[in-house]
Amino acid sequence: MKYRYIVGIDEVGRGPLAGPVSVGAVCINKFFDMSFFAGIRDSKKLSAQKRREWAGKVKKLGRSASGVRKNSSQKLNYSIASVSSSVIDKIGINKAIALAILRALNRLKINPKECMVFLDGGLHAPPEYKKQRTIIRGDEKIAVISLASVIAKQHRDAKMEKYAEKYVGYGFEEHKGYGTFEHLKKIRMLGMCDIHRRSFLKKFFARS
Repeated sequence: MKYRYIVGIDEVGRGPLAGPVSVGAVCINKFFDMSFFAGIRDSKKLSAQKRREWAGKVKKLGRSASGVRKNSSQKLNYSIASVSSSVIDKIGINKAIALAILRALNRLKINPKECMVFLDGGLHAPPEYKKQRTIIRGDEKIAVISLASVIAKQHRDAKMEKYAEKYVGYGFEEHKGYGTFEHLKKIRMLGMCDIHRRSFLKKFFARS
């Protein structure tokens, strides 16, 4: 069966010391007018304002996890899935990312036989998605991957800002859980909180 849809997938949050890892998935009809994506870039190369603008465009065109609308080439669908720090500690970051990819794809509610999946870096879709390609620096080369990166980062950043209100003093609203000097300093002062990845911090403090 020839594919009907194109799916882009990217993850955000592989490396932080705290918080979840999040995967974004964007699904478009294969006849989608790609000029809509003019100017989209990898989320890491966009300002926070530009990320918000692109995320808004995605939400305007699509409906979250509600299925691609048939007979419309200019609609998209998207989903976001996160796996918590506690699960990352239990199963490891690679399996956690694979789990998030599976959840994100399931939420799109599409037939694996009907789509072509493009993934960034070393990511892979479950084996039932026979048509899939992993592309190095895909978030810079493939527009639907770039959009997936943007919505995943926007979602994860918002989560970390919420955590900053609950776990005061760590600065999650600034560093989003990454291992900055200030973050490590706060951990040494305050200890770890519930959303810290203990399996990651063992490596950091073993070198300190």
